[in-house]
Amino acid sequence: MLLKLTLKNTTTHKTLSYASETGTLTERDRKQLNIFERKVYRRILGPVYDNKKENWRILNNKEIYGCVKKPTTIETITLNRLRWFGHVQRVEGNRIPKRVIYMNLGTIRLRGRPRNRWQDEVREDGIIVGGEGWQEKVHNREEWKKLQRTARNRRILHMAMG
Repeated sequence: MLLKLTLKNTTTHKTLSYASETGTLTERDRKQLNIFERKVYRRILGPVYDNKKENWRILNNKEIYGCVKKPTTIETITLNRLRWFGHVQRVEGNRIPKRVIYMNLGTIRLRGRPRNRWQDEVREDGIIVGGEGWQEKVHNREEWKKLQRTARNRRILHMAMG
């Protein structure tokens, strides 16, 4: 039987999510963050004794996610990004953060598949968390906080890696 463990605000988690609300993540970045986070948890939780095989083994990914009762780093980054977006949407139109979000630099993008912009990732995250009408909830602070709490508590953004 596995030990149920709740890890709260580890230094690694805070370091990985520092200033995360302003950046974008590629699929490769997400994969590497998940791998690193699971390595840390495997080290913290240690091996478990398997009674059937009568030997020690490391935890698999499902067991790790079952033991750790806190959002993953990717979930935290996504929730921070949505929190920041809600804040910026409620500020006056002439403030610098709002102007920067909607700024068009007029530069030419490189050939090939375009990289995700910050707005693209926020739009995807918002649809996952709040469905189609998520942008109307941004301007009502209480509804926005309720939406974020629901996403955090239900772990809507959690996608366990195999």
